[in-house]
Amino acid sequence: MTTATPAAGPVGTALLEQFLDWLRDERRASPLTVTAYRGDLARFLGFLAGHLGAEPDLAALAALRSADLRAWLAEEAARAAARPDFSRDRAARTRVRRMSAVRSFYRHLARRHDVDNAAPGLMTSPRLRPTLPRPLPAAAALAAPAGIASQARTPMAERRDGALFTLLYGAGLRISEALALDLRDLPRGPDADAVLRVRGKGSKERLVPLLPAVLSALRDWAAHHPDPAPDSPLFPGVRGGRLDPAVAQKAMRDYRRLVGLPEHATPHALRHSFATHLLEGGADLRSIQELLGHASLSTTQRYTLADEAHLLDVWRRTHPRSGRTEGQGPALDPLKAAP
Repeated sequence: MTTATPAAGPVGTALLEQFLDWLRDERRASPLTVTAYRGDLARFLGFLAGHLGAEPDLAALAALRSADLRAWLAEEAARAAARPDFSRDRAARTRVRRMSAVRSFYRHLARRHDVDNAAPGLMTSPRLRPTLPRPLPAAAALAAPAGIASQARTPMAERRDGALFTLLYGAGLRISEALALDLRDLPRGPDADAVLRVRGKGSKERLVPLLPAVLSALRDWAAHHPDPAPDSPLFPGVRGGRLDPAVAQKAMRDYRRLVGLPEHATPHALRHSFATHLLEGGADLRSIQELLGHASLSTTQRYTLADEAHLLDVWRRTHPRSGRTEGQGPALDPLKAAP
């Protein structure tokens, strides 16, 4: 049984806040990254306070050994294994992120405080299996906005949810990007030139063209918006503030369970569906990269891998030479098997 990890003390907290300020203001890291690194490093510094018998100062951080880091990772692994939702893949990804946070923290200490310690850089991280996007079939993605909206409890929420989920699938936005929009962000010009200025990860802006159906849903919602002030959140909650992402996630969770969609049918799956269906329709990767706001083309290339995996699965299930054993039934027509 593991003991509770102590909280980081004043010195550790000051160093941590300096690092997070630098990460946010100079590196332009996303709020989610800053939040994750804050939690990871608070756990790390808290562990060191108990492990070393005192709150770590710069001298202690400079003298930290690989054995100390391994002790921290071992305690974190034990905590993860004790959780009811434990999975090896999730634990490995958490370890990679925490080691990345510690390495970044030490690089910052080296630049700002002359802390020279090679131990964090020498620690190895587990090799992760690349995750592939899991989109919804086109018919399910098209039906989702209206289906989710129909479950809303008020007419206002019905129009809002319909517009929100139409935007997620029709423009490929992250849920955080959509909920950060204000009424003034809606395009005012001719429909043919309708583009949305979106602020993505690292506060990077991109222009996203809006299809007529998406623009129509947004304008219909704007006409019924409870607060027409330009600086009002485009998608407000019941109290008038910005809609909480958890509310949108719950709306889709309730809908997917009602109609029998898989558990990976989340708001983010609509973004995956947007990209996958564009790729299937012949769009090039560079265009999809720009529309999604990916900093690296390698991130967008995951959609080609997902498409190849899907085609291979169809081949295995349908082709007479796929190695199916006798008794599995007749081979299917590949053209009918593909969605």
